[in-house]
Amino acid sequence: MSASMIKGIVVGAVVATAGGAIAGYQMMGEPMPETPRFAEVVSAVPATEKFEIAREVCEDVEVTHQKELRDKHRIMGTATGALVGGLLGNQVGGGSGKTLATVAGAAAGGFAGNKVQQKVQSDDVYTTTETRCETIVEFEDRVIGYDVTYLINDEEHLIRMESDPGQRIPLADGVLSHDDQSPAGQSPLSS
Repeated sequence: MSASMIKGIVVGAVVATAGGAIAGYQMMGEPMPETPRFAEVVSAVPATEKFEIAREVCEDVEVTHQKELRDKHRIMGTATGALVGGLLGNQVGGGSGKTLATVAGAAAGGFAGNKVQQKVQSDDVYTTTETRCETIVEFEDRVIGYDVTYLINDEEHLIRMESDPGQRIPLADGVLSHDDQSPAGQSPLSS
């Protein structure tokens, strides 16, 4: 080996050693920034959604029914009234007036008998208890997640999380782990 080559190797080794020593000294003088282990939560606001809830409400009610009519045209009442009215009319007057009174009594009695039977039939009812139901729709607010604002190294981020994270969120290598995010897997958005 030649002397100039040996000098070059020695000078190179000295420069490399000196450079390494200076870099090592500078690293020791300035601490390396520490990777944060937690994000500080600024706010966690519940995110809600309206859900429709339909439910059936039933109650027992009394219902009045008309009994089935056996004599819809009220013939029995009309005939009985006409007979009684004719007999009473026949008791009044004499001669041709008696005939007129009998006919008038029969007509009035038939009309009255028809109306009496109508009233009796309308009062002929029975009552049953029936269950009546209706669907009622109500709305309910349900929490579907939390919109969380958090800080990492004084940078603000926003994410939707399934549950309230509390005051701090654990970090993995300085970022939120995927398990802490909402099912939709939203990534943190800088504000």
